[in-house]
Amino acid sequence: MSSSETTSDVPRDWHFNLVLDAPLTEEQSETLDHLDRFHDGALGLAERPGHSRFICIVRAGTLTAAIADALERFEDFPGVLVRSVELGPIALDENGMATPAVVPAPPPVEAAHHVS
Repeated sequence: MSSSETTSDVPRDWHFNLVLDAPLTEEQSETLDHLDRFHDGALGLAERPGHSRFICIVRAGTLTAAIADALERFEDFPGVLVRSVELGPIALDENGMATPAVVPAPPPVEAAHHVS
């Protein structure tokens, strides 16, 4: 069993991103301003041209439960669809899941060659 599947009596913070299928419209941004479920500090909107995602730090017993909790919040957010859940290198590290088998090791540092 992986650490994301084991149950725990003590919830912990899980880190991941929810990538939206499209940038938020102005109307959706206004709706977001009034959705209390998005203002507890667990999900933070990150936008750049042509791209919207939520950076998530959700407290739960498992990663699966944390993702489910975050996704449930979108039920009250009309027209907004989550395209994918991402665990980048930082999230894998924060979740205690970064290993050489999961995150490629950085390339070895080569000694500088000096021309004499």
